[in-house]
Amino acid sequence: MQMPAQNLLSDRHTFKILNMETATVGSVGIHPNESHQQLMNSDCNSVEESCGTMTNRTRSTGITKLHWITVIILCYVNLINYMDRFTVAGILTDILQYYGADHAQGGLLQTAFVLSYMVFAPLFGYLGDRYNRKYIMAFGVFLWSLTTLLGSFMNTYEWFLTCRALVGIGEASYSTIAPTIISDMFVSDMRSKMLAMFYFAIPVGSGLGYIIGSETMKAAGSWQWGLRVTPIMGIIAVILVVFVMKEPNRGEAEGNSRLTPTSWMSDLRALAKNRSFVLSSAGFTCVAFVAGALSWWGPMFIHYGLVLQPGHENDKIEDVSYLFGVMAMIAGLIGVPAGSFMATKLRPRYPKADPYICAFGLLVSTPLLFCGAISASSSAAICYTCVFFGQVFLNLNWAIVADMLLYVVVPTRRSTAEALQILGSHALGDAGSPYIVGVISDALIRFLSKASSQAPAAASLIALAVSSTVGPLEGLSPDEACPDGVDPRVCFHSLQYSLFLPLFVEVIGGLFFIITAMYIVEDRKRVEALTAVASEEYALRSQVVPLI
Repeated sequence: MQMPAQNLLSDRHTFKILNMETATVGSVGIHPNESHQQLMNSDCNSVEESCGTMTNRTRSTGITKLHWITVIILCYVNLINYMDRFTVAGILTDILQYYGADHAQGGLLQTAFVLSYMVFAPLFGYLGDRYNRKYIMAFGVFLWSLTTLLGSFMNTYEWFLTCRALVGIGEASYSTIAPTIISDMFVSDMRSKMLAMFYFAIPVGSGLGYIIGSETMKAAGSWQWGLRVTPIMGIIAVILVVFVMKEPNRGEAEGNSRLTPTSWMSDLRALAKNRSFVLSSAGFTCVAFVAGALSWWGPMFIHYGLVLQPGHENDKIEDVSYLFGVMAMIAGLIGVPAGSFMATKLRPRYPKADPYICAFGLLVSTPLLFCGAISASSSAAICYTCVFFGQVFLNLNWAIVADMLLYVVVPTRRSTAEALQILGSHALGDAGSPYIVGVISDALIRFLSKASSQAPAAASLIALAVSSTVGPLEGLSPDEACPDGVDPRVCFHSLQYSLFLPLFVEVIGGLFFIITAMYIVEDRKRVEALTAVASEEYALRSQVVPLI
């Protein structure tokens, strides 16, 4: 069924804009003749090519070759984006030894990166809703490539920390904008599929980061070379973004490219009242908290557990990082498309399916990750299996959360919404989780070391558990498993108990998504109505003049 506004846009008619003043519909600004986003131009070049024809052609065109090229470029940049983030995690033990840093300082490297990332995300979100997104992204990719390369030459921990913080600024420009470009080229199930392709680059890129970091370090004999691979790939990405990628008009795929932004304060007020956006962002914050802690400390924790097992005393962190990276990639290749597939199949019959799938993923992932944590010192096979499937279910969320944001927020606010979601999820999620886990672990190391040195009768139950978990450590130097000569059993259990915190947060995230399901249908219909009314209002404010 065509709406009246669509009936007016016929190939048999040309348009002449008679009323040039701005209309405002549902807080969405419509500037028929002033915005660079306008789809219909009152100054058509000829009678033969009417404005109405241009509109129909834009809205009816299928997926073009240029669309595919743009998506592939965005996926490539997202891939190296996450490779860069987790290259450090793959070589973290060597970095800490090089700078003489403890667990808290190791966690601070990721926290500093994410803090700068989240602080600058709202700025780039504001710019992304108003200015050319290609050049904003190109600047960001160039900045993080440059600062990653410079960080590999730093001789002090403080300067290395500074470089990691600058990397976060560059990555903020990309992450807030890229999903909105995809949303402006595709709609409905095709948008979901493209977002799945885009977001499975997160776990795959993270896994490649572990592998590239550890393997390059092994080949070159220095951890610094592990950080010099992604900058080269970043320069290639800058060239592709500037000279090859297509930037669509905002709202183009939905036929609403005539919409123009409202004020930033109006955007903030509207988003704060959007219950689906707020609640799904809270759930995603819990996902980020878990993913941040697991990805940062996972390889080191598993290594601590492995060296306590007979026959694994000489296992190296590089080998664990490599295997952890492969697991992360495969889990992403399975989990992200699986989540998107489930959503596209269930959504037509069950409109609330998206948040329920997210909740299901988190609540199933929690016991699996717990199983992996408690089995790390006794069975490598059980540990790796549980962690792998825990990551698969955790990865169900990525594409679905992004899709929910895009269909409950109007096109002209999506970059701002992405930026606010990034700000919140990182501020309360993975900005703090690596550092919090590191601080708790350091505190427990001090406590457990003191308790285990006392007589059993005076020791705490936790200390007794540490001393009785495994037998004597034969042929293992404590320095190979835990820094500063601390008993490896103490180091393992301190990190194990610290990682129980993210599992508790994961359950809370599942509850947030369940509550989101109460509002998701209503908020989606509201956005669809707003954009439809905006299109209708624009057409009705124009006069149709038949061709003679």
